[in-house]
Amino acid sequence: MTDLLHGARVSRGQFLRMMGGLAAATLATACSTRPETTATTGGAATTELKFIGVADQKTPMDELAAAYAKVKPAVRITPSYAPTDQVQTSVRTQLGAGNAPDLHVVYPGNGSAMSMSQIAGAGLLADLSAQTWTQTIPAGFKPAFQLEGKTYIYSAGSSVIGAVYNKKAFAKAGIDAPPTTWTEFLAVCDKLKKVGVVPIALGAQTPWVTQLITYALVPSTVYAKDPTFDDKQLAGQASFADSGWRQAMEMYLELQKRGFFNDKPNGTTFEQQTSMVATGKAAMAIQVSAVLPDFRKAASSPDDLSMFPLPGADDANQVWIPAGVVVGLGANAKGRNAEEAKAFIDYLGKQENINAWAKAIAAIPLTQDASSTIDPAVQSFLPFTKDRAVPFMDQRWPNAEVQPVHFAVVQELLAGDSTIDEALKKMDEAYRK
Repeated sequence: MTDLLHGARVSRGQFLRMMGGLAAATLATACSTRPETTATTGGAATTELKFIGVADQKTPMDELAAAYAKVKPAVRITPSYAPTDQVQTSVRTQLGAGNAPDLHVVYPGNGSAMSMSQIAGAGLLADLSAQTWTQTIPAGFKPAFQLEGKTYIYSAGSSVIGAVYNKKAFAKAGIDAPPTTWTEFLAVCDKLKKVGVVPIALGAQTPWVTQLITYALVPSTVYAKDPTFDDKQLAGQASFADSGWRQAMEMYLELQKRGFFNDKPNGTTFEQQTSMVATGKAAMAIQVSAVLPDFRKAASSPDDLSMFPLPGADDANQVWIPAGVVVGLGANAKGRNAEEAKAFIDYLGKQENINAWAKAIAAIPLTQDASSTIDPAVQSFLPFTKDRAVPFMDQRWPNAEVQPVHFAVVQELLAGDSTIDEALKKMDEAYRK
């Protein structure tokens, strides 16, 4: 774990530049920064801080908001949760208009409309640099948290992308252990299909889910061969079309052509994907570890579910993984309750609360002490984080245009409405904007 948090080699530096931008969806609500007060039984006023986030923040946020109410009863956190695509548009618009919530979801690094660099660069995020916890951010993580040396986002740790799988479904097909190469992975899918189990549940109707298989494969098809790919792409010396992105797209479509996905993935939601794996109707879903608790909640026994790295190469030693800082939150710089909002974030920065948040979403804690734990489901990913891991791809992209184009072209490919050439061309055009 020392290597994970404090690594200094180039490959680890790439990994720790980080990101986080993958999240799920539930309820949508409107928010306002207008401070609201209600009379308490003692006659004192209560300040309400509104927070809007995404679904994989719900469990830790609800837990820690309730704990904060006991520590500071004069402040009440009112959380609500919205789909990722709505957050990327509506909350960003609210921030620009000056009527955003006091606290809101923020994605580490760059690459989306609600990423730290994009929002802080517009002067819309409160500076958290004076808070004690920011002094312990591992050096390699700082680009995910900081812009021009100032910290603007709180995040509790890092997550990985891989295969969430149902152990009982694997046992039904006589599969004793997770695969470690691409050929083995295809063989596993064949065995599952032959016993009537959908090998991979894909909820591509939910836009952010579309990217995960690509993200899981690209570390092996691109970065294992050229760890400097991002730098070359930024310099105009590399492109999606002329790289291992093409191979990753071909592998994605191979899974579809061989009948390894559920019927009509473009008509299947994240929630349906989750249910299919949790009940054993499907054996796997390629997902971010932050949503593993959602799968466990839907299962009759949480122990039925675990994770393994998706092997994107035929040489196990050339398998790399995507890993990144989990989606976090920030304080609205222009909110009327900005100081109270920052005080809550400072509370989240206490080690016990970092531990609690990370545990709730199966993340690796940002910093650790004797009481920190790492979910057994992600233990198999830890050896890769030393020198075979890279940030989630979008966090090195120079704008917020590429990610939604990626969502769209994957849906088009799955529907047979586009070719890989056309998809990669669209992504390259968006990258150059």
